[in-house]
Amino acid sequence: QVQLVESGGGLVQAGGSLRLSCAASGLTFSAYNMGWFRQAPGKEREFVAVILRSGRSTYSLDSVKGRFTISRDNAKNTVYLQMNSLKPEDTAVYYCAADFAPRASSWSRDPREYDYWGQGTQVTVSS
Repeated sequence: QVQLVESGGGLVQAGGSLRLSCAASGLTFSAYNMGWFRQAPGKEREFVAVILRSGRSTYSLDSVKGRFTISRDNAKNTVYLQMNSLKPEDTAVYYCAADFAPRASSWSRDPREYDYWGQGTQVTVSS
């Protein structure tokens, strides 16, 4: 069965960095766009970033541009989210998700479009 396993969350001070990883198994990784979402207490799940199946294109939430970088290694079936200059408002549970992408250029920021989800990893940024 398909599994997405996130790691790398934790507690960090404002201005610090964390690198999240998401290891995928049970699917043809290179056929999926991979996204990162986050959910803070009392809020809806929010799109953070996506990397298309080829790895050549990425899109991200305006508030994280210049601070967060999404990347993938198709040989390792892994997607990463490098988070720098973290702010308290980045505190949330971060989820990776896989979206089957039959067309090379199509992508979505709607979580309902994603087929598989990880269990989430907590990121807490203290002020």
